Amino acid sequence: MASLVRHVTIDCADPFALADFWAKVLDGTLAEDDNPGDPEAVVISAGADLLFIRVPEGKTVKNRVHLDLQPQDRSRDEEVERLLALGATVVSDQRRPDGTGWVTMADPEGNELCVERSQAERTATGAS
Repeated sequence: MASLVRHVTIDCADPFALADFWAKVLDGTLAEDDNPGDPEAVVISAGADLLFIRVPEGKTVKNRVHLDLQPQDRSRDEEVERLLALGATVVSDQRRPDGTGWVTMADPEGNELCVERSQAERTATGAS
């Protein structure tokens, strides 16, 4: 059997705060033993677990890996608005007039993520 991904690991300045943001994004939970000030925190979610690790240096360049989110119970645009309310920011809006496209956002520490169309939106336009 091949290897399985156990965690997606994200370097950050404040693991607990960033994990709390992502737990809300993914409707996940923080590990029971995670507390503010800890050097790491884990978000347990249906898609993948995320491990946040404190590092001394700040983010200086574009991510080489980022998460693409597909809303499950709302539209892409509704998800963008929800993430903005949680503290994310828009980096680049790639939505097109025909309803296709995505939005590149950043979490509170500047890590990029993309919000794609929901499966229902993709199905409605014949996209897979």
